[in-house]
Amino acid sequence: MTPLITLTTDFGGQEYYVAAMKGVLASRCPRAVLLDLGHAVPAQDVVAGALFLEGAAPHFPAGTIHVAVIDPGVGTSRRPIAVHAGEQYFVCPDNGLLTLVLKRLPLHAARVIANPACMAAEICPTFHGRDIFAPAAGYLANGEPFDEVGPVVDALCQIDLPDPERVTQTLFRGQVIHVDAFGTLITNFRRESLGGLAIRRVRVGALVLDQVATVFSDVPEGQPVAYYGSSGRLEVGVNCGNASEDYGMVRGSVVEVEG
Repeated sequence: MTPLITLTTDFGGQEYYVAAMKGVLASRCPRAVLLDLGHAVPAQDVVAGALFLEGAAPHFPAGTIHVAVIDPGVGTSRRPIAVHAGEQYFVCPDNGLLTLVLKRLPLHAARVIANPACMAAEICPTFHGRDIFAPAAGYLANGEPFDEVGPVVDALCQIDLPDPERVTQTLFRGQVIHVDAFGTLITNFRRESLGGLAIRRVRVGALVLDQVATVFSDVPEGQPVAYYGSSGRLEVGVNCGNASEDYGMVRGSVVEVEG
């Protein structure tokens, strides 16, 4: 079977970084198919990267190798890791990038990338994407043993995304955890967060919504709307508009839900 390797970074499209990683992968495993998932994750934003992987990776076929490089701690003591989860593999820094996707794909094993065969002969301390993560992905794509990547990781780093808190029997308080490219406010509420209680009101700052819709077009253009998005989280957007700009909301803004 032809190996599939995906690339997710915060490198953007202006520099040579992604191209260099692709060159390493093409040299290490010429038969692999390389697929760009996205290189516009906000710079050094591990939470946004974790949300990106959670939304994308579970839809890929068994055997896919995901290389994810959102790495503000590059060159520090943070570990480079390879992870086997579900029927897929992830090669990335151990900085919490996999926190959310590992809630959807069961973790089988994780190893520190330490085998010299998985790395470049010379490693630049500021470009592990090229010199560690891409070579390690090529190593796995060639069918080399996962168990020989390096020593076992007992506990992976986790990002802190708090669950909503129950304030009263009918009032829950959470927060905006991400603002997407459309200005939509992604919250930390899931359907199960309310214990089966139907939502009667959603409040974000001064914005109050008295219903949860199904799609944007349930409200007129320019009007705000709350709904459950494709990630399964409660979102607040504006039909053909930008909720973040229109209402001054950012990551961390308080969200209250009444049932």
